[in-house]
Amino acid sequence: MSLVVFLRGVNVGGHRRFRPSALAQELERYGVVNVGAAGTFVVRNPGTRTGFTAALRRALPFETHVMLCDARDLLRAHADRPYGVGPAPRGVVRFVSVMAKASPLRASLPLQLPRDGRWFVRILAVNHPFVFGEYRRHMKTIGYLGQIDTLVGSPVTTRSWSTIETIVRILEAPSPEG
Repeated sequence: MSLVVFLRGVNVGGHRRFRPSALAQELERYGVVNVGAAGTFVVRNPGTRTGFTAALRRALPFETHVMLCDARDLLRAHADRPYGVGPAPRGVVRFVSVMAKASPLRASLPLQLPRDGRWFVRILAVNHPFVFGEYRRHMKTIGYLGQIDTLVGSPVTTRSWSTIETIVRILEAPSPEG
């Protein structure tokens, strides 16, 4: 069963910098496919989860939160069309935050930040380990995205919906080994 790996806080603002493509090459025996520069990988042949996680942590040049999910869970979440079928409104970006651990959101959904006035971040649904939402392109947005950890009671890492769609295409494509 394939895995999807999401690293938290890498290649952001000059901190925890590394080359994801080099890491994928180092872990090629696991069938690791790099997706972009933010520390996202598809792992086609992980073997045991604990064995792969140990190899990944040894290969990383720093400590960070590593979120792993089964490919089937991501495929199922994608197939559920959490945003419907139409495009996002202009100036709005759809995102998925991946939780490091199970933790039920205790607020009613949808939830917007700030809670009063014009929203910058909206959380639409939670389906462990995923938090589905959208944000407006604005300077204040990053501060509100940073509050998701507290809201869900778990460290999260966030990717755009377009990144999730790229991962799904990789997962649905035939493996290069045949």
